[in-house]
Amino acid sequence: MPKPLVADCLGNVGAAHGFFTRRGGVSAGGYASLNCGLGSKDDPAAVQENRARVTACLGADGLITAHQIHSASAVVAAAPWRPEERPRADAIVTATPGLAVAVLTADCAPVLFADPTARIVAAAHAGWRGALGGIIESTLATMEALGGRRARVRAAVGPSIGQAAYEVGPEFEAEFVGRDAASAQFFSRQGPHRRLHFDLASYCAQRLLRAGVETVRTLAPCTYAHADDFFSYRRSRAQNVADYGRQISAIVLT
Repeated sequence: MPKPLVADCLGNVGAAHGFFTRRGGVSAGGYASLNCGLGSKDDPAAVQENRARVTACLGADGLITAHQIHSASAVVAAAPWRPEERPRADAIVTATPGLAVAVLTADCAPVLFADPTARIVAAAHAGWRGALGGIIESTLATMEALGGRRARVRAAVGPSIGQAAYEVGPEFEAEFVGRDAASAQFFSRQGPHRRLHFDLASYCAQRLLRAGVETVRTLAPCTYAHADDFFSYRRSRAQNVADYGRQISAIVLT
């Protein structure tokens, strides 16, 4: 059975959650072992078994993901959908007990949300483009449309690419700072060539706090640096690997 990472702020909220690693599945080769990416070139039967293991680990009745597009689009799910019916979105919100909402990542930041009073949970996929575009705020607004209140929400940012591994160009920094000068704090110059590096997890945490979420936690492991535990898009590119697995992060009302 997979053993996910958990955030203390999401304990005792009437929900089960997990930031799953790549351990505890059945996939082989470069997808070993808990690859949950429907869009990967892994054996579909292995991916389905891995997702079934995640569902069982959470005690859920079903588990759904969206067709992620690095957007600020959040959708509401009241019932499971078939894989071919996945909406194009980057966050899923639900008030349905037993329905696990999940996101897939391989360097991007997964963010899990819970409003224990309103009994609403959500999962968001926050790559740099989605985070900059407002996926966190869109998720909170969608939770509020169901009766949630952001001051009650607890949120956790899961494992993503760490700043030391996330080298970016000056145009990347300019896009962030051009929209908000305070974003400069999430960039540093590292390495012998003093190239820019971006702190995605901290940026997401700050967006949560600025949006009015009072309880925010960040799980620190870097997906690029820990190859035994996490899939990484950037690491796969650096190694000239054509495809890569995706880890899953999910939350379900119990």
